[in-house]
Amino acid sequence: MKQLLHGHQSHSQRTAFAGLLVILLPIFFPRVFGPLGRASPSLFSEWIAPKPRHLPLLKAALNRHILSRQQSELWSPLPHQGWRPCTDHSTLPSLPKKSDGYIQVFLDGGLNQQRMGICDAVAVAKILNATLVIPHLEVNPVWQDSSSFVDIFDVDHFIDVLREEISIVKEPPSEYSWSTREYYATGIRATRIKTAPVHASAHWYLENVLPVLQSYGIVAIAPFSHRLAFDKLPTNIQRLRCKVNFEALAFVPHIKSLGDTLVNRLRDPSAASGTEFLKERRGDAEKEGSGKFVVLHLRFDKDMAAHSACDFGGGKAEKLALAKYRQVLWQGRVLNSQFSDEELRSQGRCPLTPEEIGLLLAALGFSNNTRLYLASHKVYGGEARISTLKQLFPMMEDKKSLASAEELAEVEGKASLLAAVDYHVSLQSDIFISASPGNMHNALVGHRAYLNLKTIRPNMVLLGPLFLNKSMEWPEFQLAVVNGHKSRQGQIRLRKEKQSIYTYPVPDCMCQL
Repeated sequence: MKQLLHGHQSHSQRTAFAGLLVILLPIFFPRVFGPLGRASPSLFSEWIAPKPRHLPLLKAALNRHILSRQQSELWSPLPHQGWRPCTDHSTLPSLPKKSDGYIQVFLDGGLNQQRMGICDAVAVAKILNATLVIPHLEVNPVWQDSSSFVDIFDVDHFIDVLREEISIVKEPPSEYSWSTREYYATGIRATRIKTAPVHASAHWYLENVLPVLQSYGIVAIAPFSHRLAFDKLPTNIQRLRCKVNFEALAFVPHIKSLGDTLVNRLRDPSAASGTEFLKERRGDAEKEGSGKFVVLHLRFDKDMAAHSACDFGGGKAEKLALAKYRQVLWQGRVLNSQFSDEELRSQGRCPLTPEEIGLLLAALGFSNNTRLYLASHKVYGGEARISTLKQLFPMMEDKKSLASAEELAEVEGKASLLAAVDYHVSLQSDIFISASPGNMHNALVGHRAYLNLKTIRPNMVLLGPLFLNKSMEWPEFQLAVVNGHKSRQGQIRLRKEKQSIYTYPVPDCMCQL
């Protein structure tokens, strides 16, 4: 212990000691941490707001000069790349007159993980010649959102688009009314399949699920997340998954309407003449005059920060809070925690902070008049964390700055509906960029590739070392960023083995011209 306290310890010793502190501090200082080890509000109020970590680059970025040629190249749409959507099912066999029973799935995760699960559920039902019951969406344990399928997606559109390929019902028939989520939660049931492996093959479903379906007339699969392989499936099953994802899954009208309202105000602030919150910005916006906007998915919530095990500049209090959060949620089982912050950053394994994503955008050529829409839930660190991003892009908007409380009333406090609005806006944007990979990033990269829309993928392996180099000046940084992202702006990438069909839709979902 004496050695640990005097700073002569190894990295593994420091990690162990930090874990010990996380456990012991709430015991010895209960007034600070409160019941159950939760840090009290008084501790959080003493946090020091994170300061810019790349101040020389930030100062240079605030005074950046952007060439018109660079602006033109940045905003120009992608050229046609020789591929087109290919989900025509006209050559498929007609829908069988009788199915082998009903299949239910229970989907966890956030909106985009559930979206992929819905696509897989349709494919599994097709493989089993089963009638699909509209999937049940579990309450998200992080966001505590109980929104159902019909709250998010247009269920009639969903059924209608797929009617030639698969039979779908909103509820199981009365003779199976006992087959509910509550029924499966209270005991072991013969009709519930809990053993579906991750990325199971079609053969596995035929061998293990079809007999249950034929015996009981109904089968429930839970959990059902990433439970169907991406490889070695018939072409018609792959095309069906594509059709679900890109055509059948449409948001309910009020989400689309709100999303369209936000898009219109981003493209033409003068269209929102009756809203006070845009009047002050309208003059500057009209000078830009392009009517274009970029969506930034700023994936910087507490879960992400804790799981990454990186240092984000919030000081000792932030490090301790993230360590405690990590211990409670994952019992310390975070692979990255065995590496130092510098090691993680040099390998490109640290999520970009709002400051760093702002510097990336500035280096790529986005001016301070860029209409930037922030698609995000809650940013860890709040306003203090995104202050530098706002300095670089003062015309940054989000749902609350663009819409009134009355307009947001139907989605307020519902994480899945808010995410759906952001997804809709992101799909309409001229450029989409996500600060860090994740389910929304993966879903939109694939959907925008399907529509041939520009999407910038940050080169994390390049950026990590760049941000570690404290002596690098702006011209060198900008040149490295521009050169390192020339081939990361939406160019078609063929799906490799085991990669997601929803992130890489070529060639499964698209045909060559």
